[in-house]
Amino acid sequence: MLTLPKGLPDVCGLEKKEIVDLLLREEYGYLPEKPHSIRAELLEHDKRFCAGKADLKIYNLICNCPFGEFSFPVRVVIPKNEDPVPAFVHINFSPDVPDKYQPTEEIIDAGYAVISFCYEEVSSDDGDFRDGLAGLIYPDGKRPADGCGKIAIWAWAAMRVLDFALTLDSIDPSRISVTGHSRLGKTALLAGMLDERFYCAISNDSGCSGAAVARDNDGESVKKIVDRFPYWFCENYYKYSDNEDAMPFDQHFLVAANYPHRVYVASAEDDAWACPQNEFLSCVAAGEYYKKQGSVGFNHNGAIPECGKPITGGSIGYHIRHGSHYQSREDWKYYITFIES
Repeated sequence: MLTLPKGLPDVCGLEKKEIVDLLLREEYGYLPEKPHSIRAELLEHDKRFCAGKADLKIYNLICNCPFGEFSFPVRVVIPKNEDPVPAFVHINFSPDVPDKYQPTEEIIDAGYAVISFCYEEVSSDDGDFRDGLAGLIYPDGKRPADGCGKIAIWAWAAMRVLDFALTLDSIDPSRISVTGHSRLGKTALLAGMLDERFYCAISNDSGCSGAAVARDNDGESVKKIVDRFPYWFCENYYKYSDNEDAMPFDQHFLVAANYPHRVYVASAEDDAWACPQNEFLSCVAAGEYYKKQGSVGFNHNGAIPECGKPITGGSIGYHIRHGSHYQSREDWKYYITFIES
């Protein structure tokens, strides 16, 4: 039986707005304002995608924001169906459809639409805060200590994709989930925390500063991630490098703050860097918060399940599979199993 790390902050005594403010101020940074309006320009339309089973449309999503106009491409695949279908907003590493992390035909065969965007078409994955959306938010490339890092910027874009998805008659507005892998799994959890319109937020191998509890973590540490990727976070987060015990939060706060909608965490057996044990423990601790709110929470027995046997039936789900750091067809299958449970 696994036990929670000593000194793990208790999330159950906090209101959600307190959790959100704490995580934004101390880890991810405060996001820019919402756009005044959004419009979509159709760029391409393939009516015979996947042998005619679906429509593939590529749009330019144009956001009219208080700080200027910003646009980025989104790719929409919707199975041909008489009734509205559930959908995934997929924050992806590439613009390709399909992609190694997005088995598009399998997703539509399961009856789901998938709306994807490439994160670097929003802002580059580096310390350049003049690039893309970051350049509009920070015209001089400089940001305050609590200013949003790149993860928060990508999460802002995922919420704009949700804004757009909700305008599509062929998509069920009550069943739109958000997912991403690795750093984009962190992004999906953050977007889910900030936007209760999502049906489920799905983290795949998000690890340190994502789903995995930082205390007693045998994989990536706050120091290692901040040294290598400081631009993902706000500068306030840097003070917790080699100082996790001083954090007034831990990553179960991020999972818990996805309440009231559902949340799912996926791990991989050989992905030690993401620390599957601590991803599981984050679900355990966050499950107590969900239960306090009157939800079913996390249906676990105190031990990580066997590979290929997902935990479903509650507001929080989890699986671990064989293999390494990757977002596989198997992972997508388990997401759908959880959503439909």
